[in-house]
Amino acid sequence: MPQAPTKMALVGGQVRAHWRDYYELCKPRGGALIVFTAMVGMFLASPGAVPLGAFLFGTLGIALCAASGAAINHVVDEEVDARMARTKRRPLPTGHLNRAGALGFAFALGLAGMALLIWLVNPLTAWLTFASLVGYAVVYTVFLKRATPQNIVIGGAAGAAPPVLGWVAVTGEVQPHALLLFLIIFAWTPPHFWALAIARYRDYAEAEIPMLPVTHGVALTRLHLLLYTVLLVLVSLLPFATGMSGWIYLVGAMGLGAGFLGQALALLVTGDDARYAMPTFGYSIFYLMALFAVLFVDAYLPLLGGLLA
Repeated sequence: MPQAPTKMALVGGQVRAHWRDYYELCKPRGGALIVFTAMVGMFLASPGAVPLGAFLFGTLGIALCAASGAAINHVVDEEVDARMARTKRRPLPTGHLNRAGALGFAFALGLAGMALLIWLVNPLTAWLTFASLVGYAVVYTVFLKRATPQNIVIGGAAGAAPPVLGWVAVTGEVQPHALLLFLIIFAWTPPHFWALAIARYRDYAEAEIPMLPVTHGVALTRLHLLLYTVLLVLVSLLPFATGMSGWIYLVGAMGLGAGFLGQALALLVTGDDARYAMPTFGYSIFYLMALFAVLFVDAYLPLLGGLLA
């Protein structure tokens, strides 16, 4: 009976990389969230009339640069990843890929993404995307991650950029409402990541990465997670408060925020990390995707109603 193909193949005693190894370098799940928020930024920048070229090439360029940053992160964190249960099966620690190949892949993606953004979208989008890539792959991964327990708070600025990038791809300029979207993701990043850090704090301690649960304890991290979630819920109301969005968004934001607060409060009150930490992390991902989906619906549902009237 023929056996199913394995993830890697041995040729002359050497490991040959599979395309899935390169795909994994791109961190596709995180990349999907980046691309989705960037696309919503595009639609909110120009309700009902998003230029097709800016949408297609902007989305592709941002996605390629995000994948480039993720691949560089794999290279920089190879030794750390090898020491953590969550990451030890990544392509570099397992030997499926080597650093030179991964770096070459990362630079090729980054150059392709930058070329698309410069020549087919606009230079401002390209340079802001490049700054975001450097912020994540170099400033956060190389320095902040290993230097301070506030690493994810400071470094969150790079991860909060995608909706601004999408907005600028359409308008050619940074506008105040785009910065509100930035603030939402900036406030979302600490509780999102601290939930994972609580669940995996032994891994981070073993790898000597100064995440907040490692340096200040899990109990204090739970409190910080709740406080930042409160801040996030307040920040998420700004689109309605400034007239950017309407009642549909307000109701959605309040409902989603209540769910996030419930998760964070349960984690703090019970102290049951095994039961609540990873569900809180999972809910945080759902929260951000749903919040941006509601932003989109709020902007476009009235337009659709007008067309059908």
